[in-house]
Amino acid sequence: MRRFELDPRLAGDTTMVATLGLCALLLMNDRRWPWLILVPQRNDVTEIHDLTPLDQTMLTFETCLTAKALKAFAGAEKINVGALGNRVPMLHVHVIARRRGDANWPGPVWGFGQAEPYEADALDTLRNELVQAVLSG
Repeated sequence: MRRFELDPRLAGDTTMVATLGLCALLLMNDRRWPWLILVPQRNDVTEIHDLTPLDQTMLTFETCLTAKALKAFAGAEKINVGALGNRVPMLHVHVIARRRGDANWPGPVWGFGQAEPYEADALDTLRNELVQAVLSG
C-alpha cells in the first residue's frame, strides 16, 4: 500500500491542523475567512463516490464535525461546504465560515481577490485553537 501523498498545491496553500479518522484537516492560509479543508487520506481518489461506502460515511461525519466546530469557533452565520476539484483533482472538502460583511459576502470565496496569509505566530495560535475546537466537538 502506497503512503498517502497530499497534492503539492494543497500543501502549498495550507497548514496541517490535525489528522482525523479518515481525513487530514488543513487550514487555508488566508485570514480573510476561517477556512478548513478535509482531505481523505486515500490516493487516486477524485470524487466522493470513488470512496468506499464506509469512507463516504466517515467523510460525512468528519465534515459535519468540522463544520459544527468551525461555526461555533468563528461565530459564523453560515458554513459553506464544497468539493469542487476543478483545479486540484485530489478529493478535498472545503469548510468555510462566513458572516455578513466578510470579504465578498454573500458571494463565493473562490477567485476573489488575493489571499492574505496569516502571520506565523497567529497561524500557530489559530491552528492550536482549531485542534481543540474540532477534537472536543
